Amino acid sequence: MRITGFSVLFLLLISACGEPSFGPKPRAYPRVEYPAKAYTSFRLDACEFSFEYPAYAIIQRDSSFFESEPPHPCWFNVYLPDFDGKIHFSYYAINRPKSLEKLQADAFEMLDWHNKKANYIEEQRIRLPNGATGFLFNIEGPAASPFQFFLTDSTRHFLRGALYFNTTVDNDSLAPVYDFVKKDILHLIETFEWKK
Repeated sequence: MRITGFSVLFLLLISACGEPSFGPKPRAYPRVEYPAKAYTSFRLDACEFSFEYPAYAIIQRDSSFFESEPPHPCWFNVYLPDFDGKIHFSYYAINRPKSLEKLQADAFEMLDWHNKKANYIEEQRIRLPNGATGFLFNIEGPAASPFQFFLTDSTRHFLRGALYFNTTVDNDSLAPVYDFVKKDILHLIETFEWKK
């Protein structure tokens, strides 16, 4: 009985001396398949503008706003299924209760919410040849939205856009995806036009 116990113990010790069959895995990031760069024209009857958006994206109408209807029928998302992200768009007609100053202040206030987590926010003025103006904001750090912008004609129309990813992955690992999508958003802004 003793010999059998020692034999089993000896065999266990010998088998434990080999190379480990398991251990901690090295850090890795998910592989991302980038879609081809192609664009399609955006047009919705409820919207007073047009632009080109990525062909791999899907337009989704926004149907609820805090359990009620959105303030305008031209609220929508450009859904990016390959990256589980979206660019949320909200449109306002400039009028008495929603003056240009109030809408711009609201956009900067929304940006300020992200400033609590952001490491740095880069502001860039937008001036398009067709008369649209605004700002774009590149937000660095663990903020919920890494990129926001607004466009206006200063008299009748105001459009705000914000990019969101539905993930909890570190921003460093999202950086290549963000750079890819940012180029598409910049193309969207460059091709943006108000309807006459």
